[in-house]
Amino acid sequence: MANLDGAVVLVTGANGGIGTQFVHQTLARGAAKVYATARRPRTWDDARVVPLTLDVTDPASIRAAVEAASDVTVLVNNAGASVSTTGILAHTDEEIRANVETNFLGPLFLARAFAPILRQANNAAIIDIHSLLSWYAVAGIYSATKAALWSATNSLRLELAPAGVHVVGVHVGFVDTAMAAHAPGPKTDPADLVRIVLDAVETNQYEVLADESSVAAKAGLSAPLER
Repeated sequence: MANLDGAVVLVTGANGGIGTQFVHQTLARGAAKVYATARRPRTWDDARVVPLTLDVTDPASIRAAVEAASDVTVLVNNAGASVSTTGILAHTDEEIRANVETNFLGPLFLARAFAPILRQANNAAIIDIHSLLSWYAVAGIYSATKAALWSATNSLRLELAPAGVHVVGVHVGFVDTAMAAHAPGPKTDPADLVRIVLDAVETNQYEVLADESSVAAKAGLSAPLER
């Protein structure tokens, strides 16, 4: 995908810090329209932004979104859930199901639902937001679902490449959003993250390691397991 000029973008989790930046920055790069989706979409001060109700855990909601946004050329799977407890054995049933449905099944089912549309589009792309915790299993079910999404993104890339759909996976540590408000230490500015991601899309990169922590985490995959 060479550029975002004229693109029609759908952003999940558009009300949050990262999602809002995807809305603003894709428009700044020439997108013709952005579907800003959320369970409870808000109003936007731009006629090019179309608020759209979408619950990525609800198959009927996904079907409705595909019908309402049949002109999409770029899908941004950004919506996510986190956990309030550490340790996969300590999570509640509700936490486990919410993370699996939101972080893994939702993006996968959404990509599958939009795939026929994207295959017919010019300069089509899917952007999946992973995490360095895909490779660092300290966040229990959150890490597990992000690892699963990483694998699914690689599968989507292989299956959609013959149709010219460019699939990009994004890994990043803590981002300065409400979801990471509890976390200590440095955090990536959402505006910087999205800029890096869109630069990667426009230069046909397949994977984004958005910070030094993500670079280090991936490099460590080749090391032997210690425990």
